[in-house]
Amino acid sequence: MLKFILRRVAVSAVVLLAASFLMFVLTINSGDPLKDLRESNATNKQQLIDARIAFMGLDLPWYERYWNWLKGVGGCFTGQCDLGVTANNVDVLSLTTQAAGATLRLVTLATLLAIVVGVALGILTAIRQYSGFDYSVTFGAFLFFSLPVFWAAVLLKEYGAIRYNDWIATGQYQPVTILVSAAVLGFVLQAVLGGDRRRRLLTAGGTFAFVTVVMFVLNALDWYRNPMFGAGMVLLVSAGAGVVVTALVTGFGNRRVLYGALTTAVVGVVAYFVFAPVLLDPSWLSLIGLFLLAVVVSLGIGYAWGGYARRQAMLVTLVTGVLTSLAVVFDILVAHWSSFLGLKSRPISTIGAATPNFTGGFWESVLDMGAQILLPTVLLTLISVASYSRYTRSSMLEVMGQDYVRTARAKGLSERAVITKHAFRNALIPITTIVAFDFAGLIGGAVITERVFGWKGMGALFADGLNHVDPAPVMAFFLVTGVAAVLMNLVADIIYASLDPRIRR
Repeated sequence: MLKFILRRVAVSAVVLLAASFLMFVLTINSGDPLKDLRESNATNKQQLIDARIAFMGLDLPWYERYWNWLKGVGGCFTGQCDLGVTANNVDVLSLTTQAAGATLRLVTLATLLAIVVGVALGILTAIRQYSGFDYSVTFGAFLFFSLPVFWAAVLLKEYGAIRYNDWIATGQYQPVTILVSAAVLGFVLQAVLGGDRRRRLLTAGGTFAFVTVVMFVLNALDWYRNPMFGAGMVLLVSAGAGVVVTALVTGFGNRRVLYGALTTAVVGVVAYFVFAPVLLDPSWLSLIGLFLLAVVVSLGIGYAWGGYARRQAMLVTLVTGVLTSLAVVFDILVAHWSSFLGLKSRPISTIGAATPNFTGGFWESVLDMGAQILLPTVLLTLISVASYSRYTRSSMLEVMGQDYVRTARAKGLSERAVITKHAFRNALIPITTIVAFDFAGLIGGAVITERVFGWKGMGALFADGLNHVDPAPVMAFFLVTGVAAVLMNLVADIIYASLDPRIRR
């Protein structure tokens, strides 16, 4: 395995070197970096031209300029990273650090959401092939995949931000809106669950009645402006998550695993009360420390309850512990929503990665960051979900038709075991390929998204550098995206070798 990894690293380094050379040559030959100054009427025009020539090294041969950039990148391995300066003598390394942080935060969240939602939809549509649910997801996937990014972004800004901000001022749904929403949810749920006509009607009718009652009650409680969740709901959600994860990973044959998951949920809620003083006004460092503590405790509970299935029990309790931690954070954010609205009456932003001069506390600042990142994340997620769901469905259908899957069913294994232990594992290889390419592709594709939403990330850095024929920011963009692409493909290769040892040869 070590030789395999080293070989892939060496090949990746050669690819990066060749690609960086090509990118540098194309950028410096894409226009005149002094064009704006040549057309200037400034009295000190010549001094400005001379200064830019000195900043950008335009008096040097192209190969020497590339070599200087390459040496600066090489200094990153010794702690003396030098990515050069822009045409205006601004340090590119500081610009890249800020831009990469914003873009990677956006792309990482969108990729994780797209993987979870897309893979889950792909598995469900493969299991329910040619059902109404399958056709609905297929239609939605092709629709979202075909949407022009800039057009979808404008629609999201209009309906997901501007009109939502107008509505949240009162936070009340009209009766017609409630009835239409309940009808749509009832129709979708009966299509997902399927069954004969009687079962579909009962599902649709029950969903319609339940959603209608709940939305009217939430209106009466003014829940949308002053929401509540509470420790009881955290426990209910965490326990439900533990039951679902147990059902997916091991089934209910081994009750010790289920007890471990439920114990993790209970311990998580108890810890919520114990650490409440810390969670009132934490720091990111303290939150990370508490999360790591939750991981360790969850693994310990799984180890204690596991018995002969200790490894599976630890996996179940780990996932349950992570979901419990997320439920706790969600409860805290919900509790701070009303105070956030007091500070920012129009919560969903359409421009920028942060609200200037925001004066809220820690949790209000988290809500502000979430409101800023919400729309571009939704846009990138919808586009990626389409491809993930289609590839997962295709891969699952191909695998589920193999002889070993039919043999597993003939041996009497449960459908859960057939899907999760036999079919899904072997369907992961093509999905892994898509994830690796999509992560790097999203960074490049986020250029348009960032421009529409005014997000100062790698897209803005790349566009500004290209417009000014300035290779330093363009090469910084390439460095981040290129390294991300190479690393993700290296991770994909390692996962390949783990999933199928034959690939190592």
